[in-house]
Amino acid sequence: MLSKVTTLNQFIIERQADFPYAKGDLSSLLSDIGIAAKIIYREVSKAGLVNILGSLEQINVQGEEVKKLDDFANQQLITALKNGEECCALASEEMEDFLPINHKNGKNPKYVVLFDPLDGSSNIDVNVSIGTIFAIYRRISEPGTVSTIEDCLQSGRNMVAAGYIIYGSSTMLVYTTGNGVNGFTLDPSIGEFCLSHPDIKIPKRGNIYSLNEANFAEFSEGLKKFINYIKDEGIEEYGKFSSRYIGTLVSDFHRNLLKGGIFIYPGSKKNPNGKLRLVYENNPMSFIIEQAGGKATDGKGKNILDYKPEKLHQRTPLFIGSSDLVDLAEEFIQRYG
Repeated sequence: MLSKVTTLNQFIIERQADFPYAKGDLSSLLSDIGIAAKIIYREVSKAGLVNILGSLEQINVQGEEVKKLDDFANQQLITALKNGEECCALASEEMEDFLPINHKNGKNPKYVVLFDPLDGSSNIDVNVSIGTIFAIYRRISEPGTVSTIEDCLQSGRNMVAAGYIIYGSSTMLVYTTGNGVNGFTLDPSIGEFCLSHPDIKIPKRGNIYSLNEANFAEFSEGLKKFINYIKDEGIEEYGKFSSRYIGTLVSDFHRNLLKGGIFIYPGSKKNPNGKLRLVYENNPMSFIIEQAGGKATDGKGKNILDYKPEKLHQRTPLFIGSSDLVDLAEEFIQRYG
């Protein structure tokens, strides 16, 4: 006897009533992103067999080497969002500027999509999990006009949807529209994302901390004391901790979301604002974690979603995960600097 399987498209349609103002456009936009994710998964899964690994020998706007698979993922998302006709503008971590989309068929799309096409690029060549991150906003410019940069520089509080796709031992799409967080696993045999993790909630506490301890000497005194505390004195109250750091935000975040824990990318003397981008990475992940019952701050008391971006490639520190652990980390930083 077959058990009931709910596909991503079915789930989106069933939840469409949550957004009466959307008239199906947001549902279509999420479906377009799902289609792009399947195409990217297809190439990721065979990347070692074709000439798609490695570098294009170009430097992107972040000053980082562009990987071939990065560029492929970026182009697939741009194509899907252009063809879908629900998007009036997009911006990508791989592009210097935002891209307004001019639809000549009289449609007045109302959504803006910001994305990191392939998070964890440095792990591509060594076959470690990578991912895609996206954030969706309603435009604030006048419908029917050309979209402006202000459409892309909105506070995270204005987000209407956010999600990520993780390409690992299985491929999963996790997203929220402000009504909880749900996860879908791709079944390659039928080519569909199927609901596998309904209503995800992160534990208030966890026993995993994720950060690059190789940079310990550059951490603030408060962060150093927090790390030492959870490894030593805090065991009695919080239990024994494990350090788990993959170096791909999507992968580290996904594990901690399901198991409980904290991911930290702090500022340092060299990079006082850290390295993660506010609009492409920190905002969408913060929206997801809050919807799952967790918390995301800059480590200094400011919620990530309360930032008003000043530029597309702005960076902020990120402390994200189980609410009790984020609060504890901030307590140490406030106390010791």
